[in-house]
Amino acid sequence: MDARYAPLLESRLFFGIPPQWIEERVLPLCTERAYSSGAQLIAQHDAVREIGIILSGRVQILQLFPDGKSSLMRVLSPGELIGLDLAYTRTGVSPYHAIASEASKVLYMPRNLPFSAAIWDEETVQELTSRVLRIISHDNIKKHYRIAILSQRGLRERIMMYLSMQANRRGSKAFDIPFSREELADYLCVNRSVLSHELTLMEKEGLIRFRKNHFELLSDCFQSENK
Repeated sequence: MDARYAPLLESRLFFGIPPQWIEERVLPLCTERAYSSGAQLIAQHDAVREIGIILSGRVQILQLFPDGKSSLMRVLSPGELIGLDLAYTRTGVSPYHAIASEASKVLYMPRNLPFSAAIWDEETVQELTSRVLRIISHDNIKKHYRIAILSQRGLRERIMMYLSMQANRRGSKAFDIPFSREELADYLCVNRSVLSHELTLMEKEGLIRFRKNHFELLSDCFQSENK
């Protein structure tokens, strides 16, 4: 199978599905679209009836406000799905925008593809149905975590909670985050320069060590729950 479809095989939806099945049963029903940096994949109030899998590039999920400000909700990388949370709602209407933060390619498939008895045997339909439910549930928990982070009153408290969650998730005090500095500022709903200043202070105080998107937690208050 063409190497450019490797993210499809590694996605949470199709991981472990035989490549021949993907090539014969999935790809003929899909449409590939390319987006330049800054292009809009989904606009607020769009009706979404397809599921997309990122093949290359990065896609930002943004909440835009009437005053022109925005809040970064997620960043999607190759292998991740877009529109899954919308495709199975009653209206499919999107409450957010999806923007390519760099040149990207996305493979779109019909929303009923994972459940089609005409494509899969009964066992595979059951497995794909379970995966869809797990993915939606997992992504919903991520939204809960963000609400918990933004409920913190101070910037340092938001940073501490976000980084400790990342450390607990990976079981290590040293880890990479999926955000650039500007994206992290948007995710935490703060100004980038203010965020950078606070991170520098935290490093001077011996709480963290960081370089670009790699962080190491040095304070005991960040002890991993897995230890």
